[in-house]
Amino acid sequence: MPRDWTDLFLTDGPAGGDAAAAAQEPEKRRGFFKRLRENMSKTRQALGAEIQATLFETLDEETWERLEEALIMADVGATTTAKVVAQLEAEAESGAVEGGEALTNRLIELLASIARPKDEDAGRIDLRHSPTVIMAVGVNGTGKTTTIGKLSYHLQKELGKSVVLGAADTFRAAATEQLQGWAKRSGCEIVIGPEGSDPGSVAFEAVKKGREMGADIVIIDTAGRLHNQDHLMDELSKIRRVIQKQMPDAPHETLITVDATTGQNGLRQAQLFSQAVPVDGVVLTKLDGTAKGGIALAISAELGLPVKLIGIGETLEDLRPFDADDFAKALLGTAEPAA
Repeated sequence: MPRDWTDLFLTDGPAGGDAAAAAQEPEKRRGFFKRLRENMSKTRQALGAEIQATLFETLDEETWERLEEALIMADVGATTTAKVVAQLEAEAESGAVEGGEALTNRLIELLASIARPKDEDAGRIDLRHSPTVIMAVGVNGTGKTTTIGKLSYHLQKELGKSVVLGAADTFRAAATEQLQGWAKRSGCEIVIGPEGSDPGSVAFEAVKKGREMGADIVIIDTAGRLHNQDHLMDELSKIRRVIQKQMPDAPHETLITVDATTGQNGLRQAQLFSQAVPVDGVVLTKLDGTAKGGIALAISAELGLPVKLIGIGETLEDLRPFDADDFAKALLGTAEPAA
């Protein structure tokens, strides 16, 4: 699983980003894990009321019921929860795992394995195209435009990649203004259109500009569609077709932004969007504001979609590649991982 920015992206050669920043990465990871633990406190507190070392001191039917209830309350999902609890119970009864600490550690391993893609590369973003076109989709209010801005910043800062942004959310003037602010902050180019103009046209021009400039990456922002508005979902398909007129294999990556505070509704959103357009991965935002952090596991297990990025706050450093092991440890409040 990706543990830092250079791990997240597949490239043809070594990253061209800031060498000093790369050298500081292990320390930054430790700092991020600390913030991850702190900012996921709501989920951990919800789980902690039931999942603690003393839970496994006496193993009986009530133990497994309490564990099951805690995981469901954290929005891990009924199906996923049932599988985890059944496996842990079976291993405990067979004597394969004994003692409270060992059972807690095994629970962390099981949760991490659910969130970890079976194909390691499926959890990464392939940048080996000229340019790589990334399309961002999702419902209004999930933090999609902010995520695009932060991602463009990190692509340039950490990997030294040139980025063009396409403001194809033409229905909301504030989205374009917000993306223009990020373009200025990141030092990248941006293509915009008049308010209410054809989003497909903006996407087309952004890809065109990226190709003409020799840019490494083009990121297309789209309108924050409600997943029950069929005509808007159809428009996503249209934007894809317009992009493909220039690059038949694009977009190369489609990321859906999901607000963790919406819990199981976020799972449903991801499911419906993936029916409208091929979705390659999930950006899970606002993990700092919810007790439903287990939704990351439900999305991975029930939809087979890898969570690739997570947001745990407002700062640039609060958007990071998703690491299944760190996430599971932070979820249960265990020790800091090794660098």
